[in-house]
Amino acid sequence: MSTSGQRTRIPASPSWRARRLDPDRSLGLRLTLAATAVFLVLVPFALLALLVLGSWPPLHRLDAAVAHDLHGYAVGHPGWVWFMTVWTNVFGPGPLRVAVLAVVVWLFARRAPRLAWWAVTTMAVGGLLGALLKLLVGRDRPDLLDPVAQAAGYSFPSGHALNAALAAGVLLLVFLPYARRRPALRWALWAAAVVVTVLTGVSRLALGVHYTSDVVAGWLLGVATVAATTAAFRTWRARTGHRPARPATTEGVEPELADGAERPRPARGQA
Repeated sequence: MSTSGQRTRIPASPSWRARRLDPDRSLGLRLTLAATAVFLVLVPFALLALLVLGSWPPLHRLDAAVAHDLHGYAVGHPGWVWFMTVWTNVFGPGPLRVAVLAVVVWLFARRAPRLAWWAVTTMAVGGLLGALLKLLVGRDRPDLLDPVAQAAGYSFPSGHALNAALAAGVLLLVFLPYARRRPALRWALWAAAVVVTVLTGVSRLALGVHYTSDVVAGWLLGVATVAATTAAFRTWRARTGHRPARPATTEGVEPELADGAERPRPARGQA
């Protein structure tokens, strides 16, 4: 039988969008969702920075009103000032960096060097971005009568809020594998991370050394940095043959850390 009139149908290659959303591809759905999450956090941060640079009147009035009200409360409540001062010192950038450094040393001892370098990179990138943005924005700190605390440097974004979000995010994602089969512990880790991050930012407002927008910007920048470096680390895992991890919010960034399993070596030709 002649087949000259028949044409072989060649399947169409998947579109860019289909490839991006294909969960079986290492750079498919997981990376797309991670990039989307980072974008959704960076957009409000960028908008907030532009509003601060442009001295948008509604934001200026809100910042001033909150600073005035919190300062009025602080002046009449020395116990509150003492607690906030202790908290902001204990969970300041210096102590938090030391805590992360201790965990990094422990990770090297556990033969998890790539996870250790991820933690170092996350803290360093976030810290450098915060310092650079302070110089670029150049916002002065609140000027209050009878201040209960003093702080040096520019105000936007809050370095305490930023470093609290960075350190809490790093430590949470490092230790989540140990709570993989223990929901109560997972909730406790999440609660601790949120409480440290939120209260550290609140302490800066309560002491009158930052505006509300400074603290919110620090939180947003910290979350965006952790999300971006986590996405990069998980993409590297997929490319080098490591077993796929469930969402980082439940298993952390390197699930093998908890079960003591030998980390799979990259396939030949992959480095």
